[in-house]
Amino acid sequence: MTIQKQSRDRLVKLSKFDLFSDATPFGKTITMKRENCGEDAVIFVCGFRSRIGWCGLVGRDAVVYQVLIGHPSLDSVIQSAFRYCEKNVVPETMKVAHWNTQLQQKIKAYTEGVPLEFNDVELKIFSKTSFCAKVLSATRLIGYGSTTSYGELARHVGHPGAARAVGTVMSMNRFPIVIPCHRVLAAGGRLGGYTSPVGIPMKKILLEMEERSLSVTNSP
Repeated sequence: MTIQKQSRDRLVKLSKFDLFSDATPFGKTITMKRENCGEDAVIFVCGFRSRIGWCGLVGRDAVVYQVLIGHPSLDSVIQSAFRYCEKNVVPETMKVAHWNTQLQQKIKAYTEGVPLEFNDVELKIFSKTSFCAKVLSATRLIGYGSTTSYGELARHVGHPGAARAVGTVMSMNRFPIVIPCHRVLAAGGRLGGYTSPVGIPMKKILLEMEERSLSVTNSP
């Protein structure tokens, strides 16, 4: 079954997750250019609507540098992406354009309740420590509709007792949905934190969406 067909099948059932209807137009191209730059220095920023608000991607070639979700407008996506790039990537040229449309469509389908994984997406991960890299890699393997806890994840990567450190790594995750940090909970099944413009309610929305989607898939 195609992504588009699966999306249509769940469109009505997941309508309560349609948070935003911002009418900000998309199509403009913005270039922030420094002197003496070449074409190989271009970082692309794209924004697109989804059922959980405006989302965005930052990257170059086929490599994703950042994923943004739950923004109230396209301008919010662009400003957040540019702030990140100027602080962490320092590209010579940043352009707003239609980039990585395949991943855009996949994220849109996910937000409409299609049970998808993103393990094939190439990410540019700037891990400061081996612990951080291990935690992000392990988080990426948590399956759709499944959850674990900060403490369990810490034990899994060989650092029992490091639940708080795992929470810190989750709070700095630049790839929500693709690295599904929303599936990592606090002790006792509590939600814990979540970094997004919407905050913790977005974590609840994603978890409920996945649970609802699986119930639809498994229903006779």
